[in-house]
Amino acid sequence: MDRGRFLVEAHLREGRPVAAIAADHGVSRSWLYKLIARYRSEGWAGLEARSRRPLNSPTRITDRFEDEIVALRKQLAEQGFDAGAVTIHYHLAQRHRRAPSISTIWRVLRARGFVVPQPHKRPRSSFIRFEAELPNECWQMDLTHVELADRTVVEVLNAVDDHSRLCIASQARAVFRAPEVVRVFHQAAAQWGYPASVLTDNGAIFTATYRHGIGALESELCALGIGFKHSRPYHPQTCGKVERFHQTLKRFLAKQRPVRSTRGLQHHLDRFADTYNTTRPHRAIGRRTPLEAFTARTKAHPQLPAITVDGYRVRRDTIDRDGKLTVRYAGHLHHIGMGRRYAGQPIAMLIAGRDIRILDHTGQLLRRLTLDPTRDYQPQQ
Repeated sequence: MDRGRFLVEAHLREGRPVAAIAADHGVSRSWLYKLIARYRSEGWAGLEARSRRPLNSPTRITDRFEDEIVALRKQLAEQGFDAGAVTIHYHLAQRHRRAPSISTIWRVLRARGFVVPQPHKRPRSSFIRFEAELPNECWQMDLTHVELADRTVVEVLNAVDDHSRLCIASQARAVFRAPEVVRVFHQAAAQWGYPASVLTDNGAIFTATYRHGIGALESELCALGIGFKHSRPYHPQTCGKVERFHQTLKRFLAKQRPVRSTRGLQHHLDRFADTYNTTRPHRAIGRRTPLEAFTARTKAHPQLPAITVDGYRVRRDTIDRDGKLTVRYAGHLHHIGMGRRYAGQPIAMLIAGRDIRILDHTGQLLRRLTLDPTRDYQPQQ
């Protein structure tokens, strides 16, 4: 029997004074008087336990905020972006002078059925993580695969800055080859600056170490004085930042209109990179956008001495009828324009890394150039 009902019945049946009953059972007389008053006005139903919730809560968020939280959740989720409480709080803070707390937003999402309880995960304190001190101190690069509308699988090369999480590059190709990786790297560096080091896995398009050789990207980085690091085999956690970027990107792509070409996919990638860099708050960098974190500090730059991996070599050839020569650099074939007036003329090419001198059979210098590895054709001067 409920304690309150027992005490009321003891007073009614035995006629004992309220003060005596309260003293014997260690309860307040005012509380017991309140129960007796409820019984007389409502019967035994008046003794049922009642909610202790206050009649009004001045600090409670209004229904307007609740509806806006739900609307933001749906909007972000439909677009494929992160829709957690932290992200929603960031967007609300941009709109309102005083926004609900993150814990309040989480409670609203849970009450509306948007948050499903999960079992306890591994505590964050158990992870050993690293982060570059400066922007451009380290870039992480990796390749992932995306399926088009016709079930064709294409490759996407992603690169992120280790310090700021900035999306340095996100490019789609049917199949990536080593020279194309070098080309994307130079295009990204033209926009963001060259990094001090690059971290990749042991994929064949990044390194040829396991083949006892040197790949296109490796030789290019050595020539630029940029450090090159690899993750341990079968240990993707080393490149965890770019691996996590893959996951965020694919969640976004899953919500977009299916495309049938790499051009259409590239349009999605460009749109995502712009939003990811400039709008989406990143929890790992203090809820700033990657662009804000990237521009907040001085940039690192290549520190190692430049090393020409190709060495010195002499190649003899004949200029073709179109007035061009070919030379292979870092595994990729490049064409050098000489002019039709030299068609059929035998030459000697003195190659020292990217520095090339072209001599005729008498030893006269016909042309000297520094090879641009980002261009297949080196035009005439």
